[in-house]
Amino acid sequence: MSRIFADLVSDPEKLLAWHTIFMAMTMIVVARGVKHGLEVAIRFLMPALFALLLLIVGYAMTTGHFMQGVSFMFTPGEITNEGILDAMGHAFFTLSLGMGAIMVYGSYLPKGTSIVQATMFIAAADTIVALLAGLAIFPIVFANGLEPGAGPGLIFKTLPIAFGQMEAGTLIGTTFFILLVFAAWTSAISLIEPAVAWLAENKGMNRLHASVWTGVAAWFVGLGTIFSFNIWSDKTWSIPYLFKDYTLFTTLENLTFNVMLPLGGLFIAIFAAWLMRESSSRDELKTYDWIYKLWRILLRYVTPVAIIIVFLKAISII
Repeated sequence: MSRIFADLVSDPEKLLAWHTIFMAMTMIVVARGVKHGLEVAIRFLMPALFALLLLIVGYAMTTGHFMQGVSFMFTPGEITNEGILDAMGHAFFTLSLGMGAIMVYGSYLPKGTSIVQATMFIAAADTIVALLAGLAIFPIVFANGLEPGAGPGLIFKTLPIAFGQMEAGTLIGTTFFILLVFAAWTSAISLIEPAVAWLAENKGMNRLHASVWTGVAAWFVGLGTIFSFNIWSDKTWSIPYLFKDYTLFTTLENLTFNVMLPLGGLFIAIFAAWLMRESSSRDELKTYDWIYKLWRILLRYVTPVAIIIVFLKAISII
């Protein structure tokens, strides 16, 4: 299965075809709106993906290396300033902080929903899924003598091995990777939704036209990223003081991950803490007075400094 992905990435025509299909699927769901599009899709797909993740964790427990994986994940190592900054940067990405997606979905919440409780639930769920993914992958890594520091690509190296050794592994593996594609699909939908909502609410477009225009723009930009893995793999880009000799894909990846996310988070923090009326934020959060005061102090004085440090670290200034 990992070989299938490798062959797909190296074939620009197949990759372009799947890229087009993927964007068309995204535009269809976004055009139908969140309630009749995205909500319907993820209501069944995400629980199924979570159930399969638990199944793989169960298999990892039978490899004989489960405790080695647990030890690798939870044994404290040397905590360095660089490690802390890297973890903070990762938190920005995995929680979609500084993106319009969180704000758009927040605006769709029922009026009586507690933002504080929803935020805590999202952070807890994200952490639990991340830990389960580690417990699923690392025991299989050690069982097959693979390198645990290989990064996100492990999912395409270790899980196919696990599926190949499981009963009905072909069926489960195929289902898992299909659901993984759907997870990426929902992420694409969430990233396009803010632009579509803005066009519909501020430019008077209907959702269908807004979805098509946004989807086509994303499809066009995506051409450069998919060709970075094949016909443009030898072409590099440089941004002064930021990145040097990167492919277009890695340039966009680092630009969004290391620059746009931290700066977006910084501007949102400044707006919410300094520009938004206190009465409005109190009314939206609907929490205890001491929690609100603590939140406001942290958002005003601690969060901006922390984000600036993460940003400077990301662009290698510190």
